[in-house]
Amino acid sequence: MDDSKGTKDVELEDLTEEANAAPVAETGDKEADRQATELEAVYDVPVQISAILGHTEVEVSELLKLDEGAVIELDRKVGEAIDIFVNNRLIARGEVVQVENKLGITMTEIIKHDRN
Repeated sequence: MDDSKGTKDVELEDLTEEANAAPVAETGDKEADRQATELEAVYDVPVQISAILGHTEVEVSELLKLDEGAVIELDRKVGEAIDIFVNNRLIARGEVVQVENKLGITMTEIIKHDRN
């Protein structure tokens, strides 16, 4: 579903039926198995994922003058990593890739946050 901001809700339909139906595999590590089982409760919770290519500032008067085909310069260089946010929290960096006729993101770095 698209909203007025141009964002789109993403369903995790690409998971196979087997992955959805199979119980969490036991690893022999009781703590890890317990944590994986506890996570099952949030598997269906929707999240908003945003991939930020770059930023820029323009005045409203400049924005209103833009026409189809206009180019807006961003603060990133070609090939520089993009930021990947989940629910407005930076979680990774990655690269834009083309998959068939669609754009996608490959994560190249996971950002670890301190739990303070």
